[in-house]
Parts: sequence; C-alpha cells; structure tokens
Amino acid sequence: MTVDSSMSSGYCSLEEELEDCFFTAKTTFFRTVQSKHPPKNVCKPAEEPRCPPTLQEIKQKIASYNSREKNCLGMKLSEDGTYTGFIKVHLKLRRPVTVPAGIRPQSIYDAIKEVNLAATTDKRTSFYLPLDAIKQLHISSTTTVSEVIQGLLKKFMVVDNPQKFALFKRIHKDGQVLFQKLSVADCPLYLRLLAGPDTDVLSFVLKENETGEVEWDAFSIPELQNFLTILEKEEQDKIQQVRKKYGRFRQKLEEALRESQGKPG
Repeated sequence: MTVDSSMSSGYCSLEEELEDCFFTAKTTFFRTVQSKHPPKNVCKPAEEPRCPPTLQEIKQKIASYNSREKNCLGMKLSEDGTYTGFIKVHLKLRRPVTVPAGIRPQSIYDAIKEVNLAATTDKRTSFYLPLDAIKQLHISSTTTVSEVIQGLLKKFMVVDNPQKFALFKRIHKDGQVLFQKLSVADCPLYLRLLAGPDTDVLSFVLKENETGEVEWDAFSIPELQNFLTILEKEEQDKIQQVRKKYGRFRQKLEEALRESQGKPG
C-alpha cells in the first residue's frame, strides 16, 4: 500500500464542546452516559453482499469504472483476479494524536526501506491534525480496513493504538449525508469499485472510534495513570467549589442573624 497526500498547512483547533467532558492530550471522556439512540447522520451498518463476484464480473466493473475515471486513477486487474486502485481518505480527527517527539519527516528512502522512525525514540508529543487533510492510498482489492488504518497511522507516525480509530464510508441517501462504520475486515477498494469513482456518491472518512464504551485495553499504563491524575484534580476542584459556595451561604446567613438580633423585637 502506497500513500499520497494533500493537506492544508497549520494545526486545527478543537471544535468539540468541552464543558461536559474530561479532556487530556490523549483522549476525551464524557461524563454523561452515551445515548442509546444512534447519533444523528449515522446509519446502522448494513449487511454487504457476501457473494464474491466472478472474474468476468470484475473485468466488466473495472472497465466501467475506468471509463468514468477522469484523473488517470483507474484500477488494474491482475492475472490472479485481484486488482489495485486508489482511494482517498478524509481525516476528521477532533482529538490530538500522539507522535514521536523530535523526529525528522519521513524521507523517500525511509518509505521504500520501511524504516520505522517512531521506534527510534521513546519521547512522545501530541498535536491536532488538520480537519481537512486528505490522504490518497494505492491499495489492492485484498487490503482490509484494518490495514488502511494502520497504513495511515504509520504515514503520520502516529503511535496511538489503531483500535482508537475507525474508517467510515460517507454516502448520500434521501438528501442526507450519512456515515456508516466499516468492519475492520471490509475491503475499501471493492466498495470503491461498486460505487464508481464519484466521491460524491461514496467517500471514506477516518474518525475516532466512538463505541459508546471506553476501551481501556487500548490505553497504555502511563495514559491510564494520567487519567487518574486528572480525575483526582477534577475531584479536588469540585470540592473546593462546593466549599466556597456553601461558605458564602453560611456567611450571608450569619450576617442576617446578627442583623435580626440587633433589631428591637
């Protein structure tokens, strides 16, 4: 799998409402219980047809796809029945990602030799990826969603657990834009082939993996310790706020009592 990219310069700011959540440089925890109702504009996963297409059907679909592709990004069929092509992935990450600190950008040599620059240091830092970043991937028909996510994280040298992320397909239905979470075993290029080259019909989006439950196994020990430290600080801050609040009430009540005692009955 090879990667190309187009990205705007600069970092994006966090656009989520942070009033009702615990926020760290690693993740966000919501205080309120996740709603049992599905989020707006998110459709439930639909069962994809599992009957594999024949080689002749694949040839016909690829020929139809390439006839409509105008950017020289057509698909190529191999003798073994597999095929290769391109997909574009929009990065819609609203939380910071963790990357190695002080690492130079990956060179062409590093990419060819598959040098893992992240393994050269234990220092870590966090920053926000631009919300409008787009990565173009050259993949095969056997490349799974899991491999696409891992490839994207490796390209950005993100060391966060891949389980924290999910790949969605964005579709238009009944005048609405809907997001459907893909299974880690799905093959994005096959979905691209079925939908055709028009990204207005189907596009892919990388987002945080919102499961409604915190996947504790996806976090490292230092991250969990950081969460505990933040929760303890939040607890102490709340205690101080409550004490100050009722301290002011006590002061006003005592002043009112003194004034009433000083007045003639």
